[in-house]
Amino acid sequence: MLKHCFFILCLCASFLLQAQSFSEDNTETVKDSLKKKAFIEHLGNGYFPTKYFNFDLRYLIKYNQYEALRTGLGGITNDALSKTFRINGYLVYGFGDDKFKYSVGGAYRLAEKSNTWLSASYTDDLQETGSTKFLTDKRFFQFFEPRLLNISLFHAHVTKTLSLGHQITPKLLTESEFSISHIDPTYSYIYAVGDESYSEFDISSAKFAIQWNPFSTYEVSKNEQKEVKEGFPKFTLQYTKSFKDVFKSDFNFSKFDFRTIYQFGDEKGSYSQIVLVAGIANGNVPLTHLYHAYPNNINKETILQRFSVAGINSFETMFFNEFFSDKFTTFQFKHYLKPFDISPSYKPQMVLITRYALGNIDQPERHENISFGSLDKGYTESGFELNKLLFGFGLSFTYRYGAYHLPDIADNIAFKFTFNLTL
Repeated sequence: MLKHCFFILCLCASFLLQAQSFSEDNTETVKDSLKKKAFIEHLGNGYFPTKYFNFDLRYLIKYNQYEALRTGLGGITNDALSKTFRINGYLVYGFGDDKFKYSVGGAYRLAEKSNTWLSASYTDDLQETGSTKFLTDKRFFQFFEPRLLNISLFHAHVTKTLSLGHQITPKLLTESEFSISHIDPTYSYIYAVGDESYSEFDISSAKFAIQWNPFSTYEVSKNEQKEVKEGFPKFTLQYTKSFKDVFKSDFNFSKFDFRTIYQFGDEKGSYSQIVLVAGIANGNVPLTHLYHAYPNNINKETILQRFSVAGINSFETMFFNEFFSDKFTTFQFKHYLKPFDISPSYKPQMVLITRYALGNIDQPERHENISFGSLDKGYTESGFELNKLLFGFGLSFTYRYGAYHLPDIADNIAFKFTFNLTL
């Protein structure tokens, strides 16, 4: 009897030890899985994480028509160093213009619950002329940026910025900013206002932006609000005001920008997306702060010479620097067909696309040494994409028609690669 009891006790002890060992192994497996998931999320956001500092992959290598090859390093401190402050910056070099560009900044968290951050930065870099960015936009990372390859019109700027980010609710985010910039176009340009002519200028401006996602679902993760389910429509508003004679600013102007995104259907099947963007600028607005419609067509003769990579929301048949506006709106409609279920790992997808742009400009004669048109007749293009054919690459075909249809049929056609890769 004692022998049987001893045997049962040994068997139970062995089982408990195996169970503990399995539990420890399972815990380690879960930890490793979570670490791997976090690492992939960082890479998807464009960061290579280290213990205290996350390297920013956006600055490693780029190419454009002005700088040619552009390369450097950048990054930001992470929560392991501090959850109340962060330091960020980058240093890059352009081989085409033989110049270094850099930025350095820092931020301090004023309130954790509302995710309120006070930030300051100093930047000496280039910016695409006519581009507009919403302050509230999430960090957006691509392994390479298709439009950037072909951009030639940049202005150099030295900008000092003070900004405040505040989350009123998980669905309502605000950003405000005051900046002082010295701007020097890299191209031959003069802005004439009355008896004054400016080849370079100073602008002191304030911006306020609000992002409202009323139908999205959020949850708290590690003391941070995260969007776990996208809801549509989404709305973004931004107001910019430039003040003349404030810190030697040269111009008075204001800008009001709006964007809404609406998506309906089943992302696992077929669905549609509508993006509406509008902007209006009043006052003395130099070319650097006007609007373009995000063109993405190279100024070359043949279709094959213009063959490049299509952007996400750019006008593929519109030539760079062809149009500038102080009032504009763009409408983009995409319909994603259900992916072709060829195999579990190979599912190409066709997307049908239509884009429309309408704009105007007052007093174009003020902008000297540069020629461009107006979008007052309405610009239209349509086409399709066949995505994820091989290693994330696909093909797109777009045709320009309507009021801005060109005499040579080939000049209305854009045939390009697409690139879609998710981690």
